[in-house]
Amino acid sequence: MDLGLANRTALVTAASRGWGRAVARRLACEGATVAICARGEDSLRAAATEIGAETGRSVLSVLADVSDPADVESLVERVLAELGRIDLLVVNAGGPPPGQFLDLSPSDWESASRLTLMSAVRLCYAVIPSMRRQGVGSILAITSVSVKQPLRNLVLSNSLRMAVVGLVKTLATELAPCGIRVNSICPGWTRTDRVGKLLRDRAQRNDTTVEEEAAAAAQDIPLGRMGTPDEFANAAAFLLSPAASYITGVCLLVDGGLYRGAS
Repeated sequence: MDLGLANRTALVTAASRGWGRAVARRLACEGATVAICARGEDSLRAAATEIGAETGRSVLSVLADVSDPADVESLVERVLAELGRIDLLVVNAGGPPPGQFLDLSPSDWESASRLTLMSAVRLCYAVIPSMRRQGVGSILAITSVSVKQPLRNLVLSNSLRMAVVGLVKTLATELAPCGIRVNSICPGWTRTDRVGKLLRDRAQRNDTTVEEEAAAAAQDIPLGRMGTPDEFANAAAFLLSPAASYITGVCLLVDGGLYRGAS
């Protein structure tokens, strides 16, 4: 199926690894021109080089921390200056640290808000004006299955990712007359570095091994296994693309059936 992404320009944040990198690679495979950012220079450069080699597309890499307002502004300015436009925005950031409520402090909440919520807010403020001038655009926020079903020991993620979904739902309504679609996508257990960190935290708390915790998580998934970043990226690319032209304001679960609710 042709997703209609050839000659589209995409900005994917936090894309040196995990979900972001997989989505950037998928979009490049579909013919999009891709810009990526991350905080680590070596991993960012490696990701851009590998995506370019795998897809035959040039990839613009920009060192940026999306929790830093100045970095967000300079990131978007550079992408617009070098690539001319941004048709697709993938809002992504590393997840906040695990912990129960009383393990954390108000300063932890403030740091997590800058990373998870305010990065999304600032990226949207930076990109939406150019999309409005174009009369077309697609924004996709990567959140988590925790917006539907809170996960143990993840109070920061459970809370702040729901706020991101509230932003997405509101923007979908406000921006629809401008030709801009806004959606969120909610991965479940997927084999990424972030999930590896969470499994190590669980293993330490429960005096088990990482593999035991991974097996326990898989038992709750009807498909019987964790997902792969590529499986997640396939769904993300569809939602971003013109093939999903009549879809906006949705919260798509990519979780192997983990969430059992009806809505």
